[in-house]
Amino acid sequence: MSQNSNTNANANTNSNSSTSNVIPVSELYWSLVDKADKKFSKIRDLPYYQRNRYDTYFYKVFKVYTQLWKFQQENRQKLVDAGLKRWEIGEIASRIAQLYFGQYMRTSEASYLSESYVFYEAILTREYFKEGLFQDVNLANKQLRFLARFLMVCLVLNRREMVHQLVNQLKMLVDECKRTFQETDFKEWKLVVQEIVRLLKADTAFMNIRPLRYSLVLDPHPDSLSHDLPSVPLRNLRLRDAILSSYHHNEVKFSELTLDTFRMLQCLEWEPSGSFYQSSSARIIQNGASGSSRMNYSQDIADPTLPPNPRKAVLYRPSVTHFIAVLATICEELPPDGVLLIYLSASGTGTFIDTTGNSARNLQLHAIYSDATSASPFGPQCDVLDPSQKSQGDCLQHQSGCLQFGTRGSGGLNCIYPSDFVPFTRRPLFLIIDSDNSAAFKAIVGAEKGEPVAMLLSPSSSSPIAAADSSRHTSGRLFTIFLTAPLQAFCLLLGHSGSDIDMDLFNKAEKLLSSSLNAWGSALATSNTLNPVWAQTLSDPFLRRLLLRFLFCQAVLTLYAPTFNKKEFHPMCMPPLPVSVLPTTTNSQMVVMQIASIFNAVNNFIFSEEVVLPEDKHDDTDAMSN
Repeated sequence: MSQNSNTNANANTNSNSSTSNVIPVSELYWSLVDKADKKFSKIRDLPYYQRNRYDTYFYKVFKVYTQLWKFQQENRQKLVDAGLKRWEIGEIASRIAQLYFGQYMRTSEASYLSESYVFYEAILTREYFKEGLFQDVNLANKQLRFLARFLMVCLVLNRREMVHQLVNQLKMLVDECKRTFQETDFKEWKLVVQEIVRLLKADTAFMNIRPLRYSLVLDPHPDSLSHDLPSVPLRNLRLRDAILSSYHHNEVKFSELTLDTFRMLQCLEWEPSGSFYQSSSARIIQNGASGSSRMNYSQDIADPTLPPNPRKAVLYRPSVTHFIAVLATICEELPPDGVLLIYLSASGTGTFIDTTGNSARNLQLHAIYSDATSASPFGPQCDVLDPSQKSQGDCLQHQSGCLQFGTRGSGGLNCIYPSDFVPFTRRPLFLIIDSDNSAAFKAIVGAEKGEPVAMLLSPSSSSPIAAADSSRHTSGRLFTIFLTAPLQAFCLLLGHSGSDIDMDLFNKAEKLLSSSLNAWGSALATSNTLNPVWAQTLSDPFLRRLLLRFLFCQAVLTLYAPTFNKKEFHPMCMPPLPVSVLPTTTNSQMVVMQIASIFNAVNNFIFSEEVVLPEDKHDDTDAMSN
């Protein structure tokens, strides 16, 4: 019986083998293509958030494309003889690059971003879409889409030389397509070119003198922070997730990445610290069939010296309901030691409500918020505050404020209110609001449901820039620049665009700022009055760096002559920080004075009479001015 079974099994094997030999290679290939296309179309519509929920499915899609890529390499000549076009090979490589970039956006793992770059670069150098480009408008559009996608990868990866090369190619290709395909409207591609040119004009080389990412060469090593933490035992929370979004009229952007979220995205990642990265994709593309099996689609290729990047959900102009849904999902999946950072940049809506008036609207609001049984989460906020310090009108002023995430005139449909965050304060939140109505979010304090919120709030008015032709949106929001590139923000405030900056002076100021931020960090860690909300975040390098840069921003804008004693131009944080690090202290004034002296800009600030530069600093300033 066993012998008969083996005989039947062998017969079946031979039968299957002969059947597979009958099926043409091209037919097998196109069936694989069809299978891969179906899986790709499904994965493309999945959201860029939700921790680990879709990882298994992504790996399955990567596996299909691995098989497809390997099959076309092993049977390249037969497939070409059967009619396979060069651009079809490029299409597979492009799909793989898109999968890697999508996985980067979902996980923030730098290895996926680098793999995406490798595939796109291979498409560029091998000119997969060049043959017949100007005979087929569909092929021309494939090349345009490839260039735009590769541009996005290069921007995020900070490969600026390649960015400029691709922009030039994109410009020339759009112009040539307009001449060749005169019956086709390329208006949308002209807008794409305008977008990237505008972004590069704003995000200059000066803004990227040093990496915006956390650099172990330029920033304190995470291990060193453990020696500089509060002595009181606290939870050591870590930044695990972030939501980044902005909404401004005519804001600088490329595709669905705005300038401000682009900078904040980089600010919350590690800068690769060495030549650790060994790209498996490079081997796949270069080594042919033997190397294709090395495409480890699930392999976690990472710098072993660095922790993982926090995951980030970058939301482009989300509806309010979508934003809240993403917020709820991430809070639900946040690890026990995790902090969720939320960065929002948008114009504010809301005016002061005069409760002394007799309008029906004011009476209605007064009734809503003064009722002891009100369901409003901000009801207790007005009760716990000292009535002599805060009037009902002040409390209602906070209730009316919000961020406008959509067209005006739609009531609360497009508004994000402070109360929208209250249900999610059961988990640790780190809130950064860059808006003219950021002060409204102070109302959250006291209304939390378990975890006090840490908040960095921008000034309500934009600081006057020294250069007359500067616009607050030309280089991005100044508060955001202070948090992501503080010394560049200082220079922009003084009217320096970068081309007129002496790099020796800039590097000197950079070193001084770095040591000053470290000193502020030590002062916070040793303070007996530091609020536990801040103390438990000091061990996280990203949150610590943001907080220390906020201190610098606060000191600069408080002492800046055009904004001196004008609260609307000063940023705020909640809960308050210790008195020892406030801008009015001698140490804080000295930091600003020393950095200003490097750029001969001491007169642009107002300092206390007792704050003077040391003699050696005076000598340095005189030497520089000569």
